[in-house]
Amino acid sequence: MHLSKKCSAFKVVLSALLVVALLQLMYLSFLSRFHGKQQRYRYSELFGGTGAKKNAHPEKNTRKERLRFSLSTGGIFDHSGQYRVYKNLIQSDFSTNRKPGSDVLALATHTTINNLHHLDSLLQRWHQPLSVAIFAHGQDVKFATALVYALSFFCPQIQALVDFHLVCLSGETASFPEQDHEHFAGLEDCSSVFTRLETHRDKFKNYAISGNISYPNNLLRNVARGGTESSYILVIDIDMMPSADLHPQFLAMMSGREPASDEVFVLPAFEIRHARKMPATKPELVQLYQVGEVRPFYEELCSRCQAPTNYSRWVNSRVRGTLEVAYTLSWVDPWEPFYIGPNTVPLYDENFKQYGFNRISQACELHVAGYKFSVLSSAFVVHRGFKIQGEFHARKDEENKRNRVLFRSFKEGLRAKYPSSTRRC
Repeated sequence: MHLSKKCSAFKVVLSALLVVALLQLMYLSFLSRFHGKQQRYRYSELFGGTGAKKNAHPEKNTRKERLRFSLSTGGIFDHSGQYRVYKNLIQSDFSTNRKPGSDVLALATHTTINNLHHLDSLLQRWHQPLSVAIFAHGQDVKFATALVYALSFFCPQIQALVDFHLVCLSGETASFPEQDHEHFAGLEDCSSVFTRLETHRDKFKNYAISGNISYPNNLLRNVARGGTESSYILVIDIDMMPSADLHPQFLAMMSGREPASDEVFVLPAFEIRHARKMPATKPELVQLYQVGEVRPFYEELCSRCQAPTNYSRWVNSRVRGTLEVAYTLSWVDPWEPFYIGPNTVPLYDENFKQYGFNRISQACELHVAGYKFSVLSSAFVVHRGFKIQGEFHARKDEENKRNRVLFRSFKEGLRAKYPSSTRRC
């Protein structure tokens, strides 16, 4: 009798445990289906699949259709035939609805996908039109296409202001990332997209792209420039930061002076220790400069490349309430200033790739073409981190030598291009 009671109690406990286990399985199954439904909804909404609510986010669906159309064109080849260019892969609301005269100054930049995460901090400083040319190779072509679409979908400021252009090798093509679970799983807002981009940062060092693929920096600069209809353009690398309020200050300055088609406005370039906060104004920058936390750009690698800016004169010049031209300089070799220029300035020579002479060649042409270089009183650009020897890829010196030879022939070509010019470089 006693044994029978023990058996009955054991059966009751076992049955209860089975019921609990069954309920847990049902709950987990429900959660899995619910999560899957959420993810399917997110993907369908992101890519316009049948699961999305009818007419949900029509402006974003329009963006998707524009992307699909841009990709369907197959892009265009550059002049060399080595690269395929998808201009306006993603177009901003600003560009789509551009009003005549509304776009005076735009920022143009270039990058690989492993440096695209810098766009986040750049947009915290620059709240105006921005044109970004991205170079991608191999599997990164698909990754770049998917991630720029996600950025334009989830990030309101990017939707509003940023135009994306994609450049890849001519033998590669970009395709619409239809329900790309690999790249989009877990993406639900703007910050999650930048978190995903962070996983690609430092994938390779500078221009050391896998397969010894050349980074076409000057082609990218021209693509980014060509992606905007602004009267004036500032071209910088994506890991550089302009001074705060540059846009309104420049507009105010230009409203009080006659525009000159033969003048560019130089922004002194600096580099800052990684741990330091980016300075917003000239007084903040000068304070960091005086204690060695900020120094002239490329001071260790090529001090001559920026020295003609005359940093001591600029640092010690008085800061007025408004932006103005502090002084005007003549170009000297090998100066490669960052500047705001009219959209009519000569394009960068696309024969220069990888490291060396890519920006010097364009500054040299500006000089021969008759431009003057006016240094702005309180505007500047800052690169995050000190540029130091040893941080570059192994082929840097080899590339520099090759581009030096190319630069010699480039200068000879300028004689024929500007036969009436008495300037040489």
